[in-house]
Amino acid sequence: MLLNTRQLLPAVALIFMSLQWAGAQTPVNTQSTKRTKALLSNLSHTTGNGYILFGQEDALAYGVGWKNKPGFSDIKSVCGDYPAVYGWDLCNIGLLPFNIDTVRFDSMRLWIRQAYRRGGIHSFSWHLRNPKTGGSSWDTTAAVADILPGGPLHDFYKSQLDYVADYLGNLKTGFPFSHRIPVIFRPFHEQNGGWFWWGKPHCTPEEYKALYRFTFHYLTEVKKLNNVLFAYSPDVFETEADYLLYYPGDEYVDVMGLDMYHFTSRTLDTMMHKLGAVVRLAESRKKVAALTETGYEKIPDAQWWTYQLLQPMLSDPDAHRVAYVMVWRNAWPSHHYGPYPGHPSAPNFVAFANDARIFMERDLPRMYRLPKKAKTRKTPAK
Repeated sequence: MLLNTRQLLPAVALIFMSLQWAGAQTPVNTQSTKRTKALLSNLSHTTGNGYILFGQEDALAYGVGWKNKPGFSDIKSVCGDYPAVYGWDLCNIGLLPFNIDTVRFDSMRLWIRQAYRRGGIHSFSWHLRNPKTGGSSWDTTAAVADILPGGPLHDFYKSQLDYVADYLGNLKTGFPFSHRIPVIFRPFHEQNGGWFWWGKPHCTPEEYKALYRFTFHYLTEVKKLNNVLFAYSPDVFETEADYLLYYPGDEYVDVMGLDMYHFTSRTLDTMMHKLGAVVRLAESRKKVAALTETGYEKIPDAQWWTYQLLQPMLSDPDAHRVAYVMVWRNAWPSHHYGPYPGHPSAPNFVAFANDARIFMERDLPRMYRLPKKAKTRKTPAK
């Protein structure tokens, strides 16, 4: 049963405990800031309390029929609230003033700061251009071996990491009490697919692991980037062994994700079975599980949000313990993954956002603190 909690009397849900809670998770970077530690611990508590955070890529930067409108969001226009999780991309960092989706990095910094002050969470992918050719990340010329230590392009790769570290390290709240904003970094995603230069079959699993591990060590040890959680997010896989084929190790990963879109040829049972497997793998390693990219392009089913996404996820014995679900961007009428005003699925999205188990931005407790008790305005999930 879907619960519209905005029509109920205010209720208090005690969903987050102290750091001493037995299930508390700590970042793989032992030097992480206290707020970064709190974010990961609170995300792990979310999974154990039946709540799922909703997110979208580029939600503040543009939508269907608009761009760069202060305070605007298609999601907010539909349901009255912002997403809880925001996705961004670092492609072109250090090369151009804007990323692959023409979002300016200075504007992105402003939106991230504003959403953080409201309590929102930020995740970054990195569609790094092919270091060997200068082509896009979809240029599948093999390049991973060249950027590993000892490779001819290793110094170039370090220079790219310097740009990443400079940007993420300078995401700060501003005066008078400035601090770094915690973020989730999701490098070299969908590596089990063949469409990116770091994917199968353009590098070996061992080369990929070496690249991920070097990236982690360089950012945390050399650049002292202590406000970052690290995510591993393959595309759809066949078996759990396939999911772990490129896995760099428990000491390098905070979030175990899955990128999985809904196509007419892909059944929802298959999708939730895969997501459930990721949840089990994450829990066995004391990691947070997330559906790091998903959606149904153009959302042709007007009831998709509740009957094709939420209910199957909640019905699966394991998939419902995912921490967050992030749909892709709203670019234009033929390429969008969230609702916008007037879209046939908009009323159903309102029901989805109002459900007691879905957290939008203002449903979030203080994700960057570890109080003994935190309040939310939604009833406890069942």
